[in-house]
Amino acid sequence: MADITRRLGWRHLRGAPTAHVRHHRSGRLAHDGPGLSFWYRSLTATLSEVPVDDRELAMTFHARTSDFQDVAVQATVTYRIVDPGVAAARLDFSIDPDTGSWRGTPLEQLGSLLTETAQQHALDVLARTSLAAALVDGVASVRERIAGGLAAEPRLPATGIEVVAVRVVALRPEPEVERALRTPAREQIQQEADKATYERRAVAVERERAIAENELASQIELARREEQLVDQRGTNARREAEEHAAADAVRAGAEAARTVRLAEAEGSRVVQLAKAEATAVREVGEARATAQAAWLRVHGDVDVATLHALTGTRLAENLPRIDSVTVSPDVLTGLLARLGNGAAGGPEQ
Repeated sequence: MADITRRLGWRHLRGAPTAHVRHHRSGRLAHDGPGLSFWYRSLTATLSEVPVDDRELAMTFHARTSDFQDVAVQATVTYRIVDPGVAAARLDFSIDPDTGSWRGTPLEQLGSLLTETAQQHALDVLARTSLAAALVDGVASVRERIAGGLAAEPRLPATGIEVVAVRVVALRPEPEVERALRTPAREQIQQEADKATYERRAVAVERERAIAENELASQIELARREEQLVDQRGTNARREAEEHAAADAVRAGAEAARTVRLAEAEGSRVVQLAKAEATAVREVGEARATAQAAWLRVHGDVDVATLHALTGTRLAENLPRIDSVTVSPDVLTGLLARLGNGAAGGPEQ
């Protein structure tokens, strides 16, 4: 929209570089071009502003395929006004001299023209295409058909319009149909996912089996080596026991031989001692016998009184020693009585 300022009944217009301004004064063209700046009087001026930049027109419309299915077409048309004079003559691009705003809706009219033309060509191509084919290849075919139809449309050059590009964003069926169409694909994807899951599980099970087999093989090998170790330990124990037994046998033999030697030596010494003791006993006995015989020979020639005296002497020598004698009154009384009785009987005899 043009920038208009007021000064004492005069108006000053300053246009944008992308806006083509046409100024008619009293029916004659006074200014014509983009990005103009000039003064004018609002009572005698007629202004038109035509945009010359590229415009994007988004459109959405419904169509029906050959199998009677509704689809929504989303497309974008890029266009520009290449002949502002023709466009201003065919469409109402006039602006208010005081405010600079359009009096009408020229861009909406232009958009309706492009949308209806594009929709007509899209409906024509989709009416001969099935829904499955339209969803697969319909975007390219619809875009080519719309671009070709707009390029061949005579009303657009006559209005000073040039179509720069056509893009078809999407072709969408109704939500129920779209869900129905997605179901087989989803099922297939789910089956492939399940297959991948099963394969992954199978691989995991196979790996677990391999690991279990390796562990079992390791345990078997370990058991075999433990068995070998036990056998070796038994062999070593037997060998050690045999060596100990042999050593004990040698030690026992040596001890037995030593004991025999000691016994032989002790027996020889005991025999010698016994012989010496027997000789000594014999000699003592002989000496005693000789002394006894001499004693008997000596006493055989002695009288009886002398023998009695010698006997008494020997008896006294063998009596125990008496250090003290205690005489009780009873004993003394008895002795005195015996003495009295003896005294009394003595004179009588």
